[in-house]
Amino acid sequence: MQQQKRQPELVEGNLPVFVFPTELIFYADDQSTHKQVLTLYNPYEFALKFKVLCTTPNKYVVVDATGAVKPQCCVDIVIRHRDVRASYFGVIDKFRLQVSEQSQRKALGKKEIISTLLPSAKEQQQQKEEEEKRIKEHLSESVFFEQTLCQPENRTASSGPSLLTVFLGIVCIAALMLPTLGDLESLVPLYLHLSVNQKLVAAYVLGLITMVILRT
Repeated sequence: MQQQKRQPELVEGNLPVFVFPTELIFYADDQSTHKQVLTLYNPYEFALKFKVLCTTPNKYVVVDATGAVKPQCCVDIVIRHRDVRASYFGVIDKFRLQVSEQSQRKALGKKEIISTLLPSAKEQQQQKEEEEKRIKEHLSESVFFEQTLCQPENRTASSGPSLLTVFLGIVCIAALMLPTLGDLESLVPLYLHLSVNQKLVAAYVLGLITMVILRT
């Protein structure tokens, strides 16, 4: 009966995979960026084994391309770019991180990570600043004409992150500050103690909220 219940999950392969970051950027003029680290999180109650695949394996060295992650733990995967040349500038490569149970071969879930080699971090930053400047100039003109028609609505539209986003961020911070299950010396009531799994989810959500706030 247990095998029949688990079989649909193995066939679907829709287990969420938590990995950060989801994009790798290497800069040819900065050797410190030629080594990147992927962190794989396992918030589940069972151990996972993982495998790292790549569309262009000759360009990269993956330290520990296969391995295992204990329940409610994480592991770092080091990726080095070993073939830095001008002909690869701007070319998008992909890594695929597959996870499965240690007793199974079929992948329960997968996550793709984009990898790009750029010539210079300074040039990229300048291009990004110029692009942001053009966007701001365009938006400032568009907002100017709209304000002559409906100024009160534009005030609310450009007020920054929403109260709901800020509230969720505060809740995640509070969750991370609460004691962990098994901490007997804490004075906080037992029903407020959180598991490691819950804290990992709170940290992951807090990271997403931080990215949203920084982009507003």
